[in-house]
Formats: sequence, C-alpha cells, structure tokens
Amino acid sequence: MSSPLPMLEVRRIEAAILKEIYDVLKERHGVDEAKAVLTEAVINSAIAQGESIRGEGDELPDLEDFADLIPLWEAGGALEVEMLHRSPTKLDFNIRRCKFSEMYAEMGLEEIGHLLSCNRDGALCTGYNPDIKLTRSQTIMQGAPYCDFRFTKS
Repeated sequence: MSSPLPMLEVRRIEAAILKEIYDVLKERHGVDEAKAVLTEAVINSAIAQGESIRGEGDELPDLEDFADLIPLWEAGGALEVEMLHRSPTKLDFNIRRCKFSEMYAEMGLEEIGHLLSCNRDGALCTGYNPDIKLTRSQTIMQGAPYCDFRFTKS
C-alpha cells in the first residue's frame, strides 16, 4: 500500500487512464454498461488494496487499526477529517473537505468521480476485514456538504 506518492496523486493518475477507458466503453456500449464495468473494476481493485494493507497475520485488524490508516488518505491535505468516535468496534467521522472531489471536478469527471473514489471505501473494508461494514448516507462528491462515514465491526 505504501507509495512514494500521496494517495491524491495516485488517484489523479488512475483517473486520467480510467477516463479514457470509460469514454471508449461509453461510446461502444453506452453509459450504463461503461459505469457498470468501471464500478466492478474499481471495487475489485479496492478489495485487493484492502487485502494488501491488512497484510498477513492470524488476527484480523479492528477499527482502531483501520483509523490508524486515515493519514494515508489525508496526506497533502487531501481530506479534512472530523473525528466523532473511535474504538475497536465503531469508527465515526465526517469529511468536511475532499480534494479528491475537487480534483475530479477539475478533470471534468464529475459524472464518474463517485465511482472512482467513493465506491472504493466499503470495498476496501471487505479486503481489509470482512467484519467491518461502512454505512454512509451522503458524499461531497455527489453534492452533500460533507461525507458521513460510519463504520462498525461485528
């Protein structure tokens, strides 16, 4: 998972490539199919990333461990996080500013930004620890004033 580049820059590079793939898929198969293919690919990538972050070990990580990873996504001021609750079984926070959203808008990718970024969040948990579940009712990327991340671990 560790990268010499901040996550925001990694996502910028990925988005530039995925935009071209999305445009070709859209032209050949229509918007719905293009979005479906992009969604599936991003979710698969996020699950694999979660597995990679988790690493190998006998015990699955909890939400305290997961919270320790937040700085990876905050790097370079990419996110402004308002922490609400942190424990091994519950993690609640809001994102008050998301430069990922701003970057996708600058790239003209408002139509698919949520597929490229927001879609990753719950899927990453599946790979990291399948007992961690994300509930989110809104995102900045889709026009809300903040993103509400609510994680639980059974």
